[in-house]
Amino acid sequence: MGYPKDILATRAVVKHGKYAVIPPDGLVNNVVPGIEGCRISIVASPKMGASFVQYVITAEKSGGTTKVFGNQANIETFIYCIEGEGNYTVDGKDYRAVDGAYIYAPAGVGLEFKNTSEKPMKVLLYKQVYIPCEGMNPYIYYGNVNDIEYRIYDEMENVFVKDLLPVDINFDMNMHILSFAPGGCHPFVETHVQEHGAYILEGEGCYLLDDNWSMIKKDDFMWFGPYVAQAAYGVGRTNFTYIYSKDCNRDVEL
Repeated sequence: MGYPKDILATRAVVKHGKYAVIPPDGLVNNVVPGIEGCRISIVASPKMGASFVQYVITAEKSGGTTKVFGNQANIETFIYCIEGEGNYTVDGKDYRAVDGAYIYAPAGVGLEFKNTSEKPMKVLLYKQVYIPCEGMNPYIYYGNVNDIEYRIYDEMENVFVKDLLPVDINFDMNMHILSFAPGGCHPFVETHVQEHGAYILEGEGCYLLDDNWSMIKKDDFMWFGPYVAQAAYGVGRTNFTYIYSKDCNRDVEL
């Protein structure tokens, strides 16, 4: 990488157990057995306070998994293609991976991915412990965000949302895309039991995390823990859009 071109500085903020803002210029390459030909950055993990693990991965030509990822009996997985072209494999079946394509694999199934093109393929990879519930059985789900229509978020004409997984009590998680037109904002400051991992797909926003407003932009990653106050304004000239995880449909165990 060579010598720095200026005084070392960063926009990164990590408040362990509360929240984190991780810009792309501070990411380092992690080695993960079973994934080769890829640049892997682990952006969320229990080491910071998250209950899940999330990765930002750039796969070079033919890069990807060399064995099934996340197929432990209690682990569920999800992958989303930011850009590029390749394939996903879940339970022996292949699925096309292009911009916006994603797939969810229930606990114990796991998934594989591979870049089948000449250009890099960039993906978000996610895993967490599945919370079982009597009578509930999540299932493999494949889709593409480009095939989903936005709906108005909380009756506001300049904020839009997409649900990537079915709104189905069988699932203990979901992934959403939230998009703010310039000037759009949350209807109120949220403080809730759910935690989120959010990757910025486009634009710029001003985000409240706990008691601090931060400027956030494309390719940043954010994590906010349970009960951390959070809200956002879309700023700049384009929509402020991010994909985020949410735990749902389960009670809290004592």
